[in-house]
Amino acid sequence: MPGRLKIHPAAAFKSLRDMTVREKQFLLNEMGQVRGLVPLVMKQRNRQQWSPEDKVLLAMHLRRLSRISPYLAVLAMPGGFLMMPAFAWWLDRRRNRNRIDTGASASN
Repeated sequence: MPGRLKIHPAAAFKSLRDMTVREKQFLLNEMGQVRGLVPLVMKQRNRQQWSPEDKVLLAMHLRRLSRISPYLAVLAMPGGFLMMPAFAWWLDRRRNRNRIDTGASASN
């Protein structure tokens, strides 16, 4: 059939592995950046006040958490760990579409 898509198993596996490795590195990097969040949040509970610098840090940490929340939602679902490769593919598809859109608008 002329319209049939040909996928080589080795190429598909390599592509899936590359996406998984990239998303894993992203998650590890983001989680490593959020390490100081708990002591910062606990300041209010310990009857301390947040300084303006603390508030900026808190907002930054919450933005980072919002970036990884889709991963956490997928993992919390039953069978979510098995869905991670599909989720990585979907995120990659969105990332590539944004690059194409920006490239098209930059050339106009």
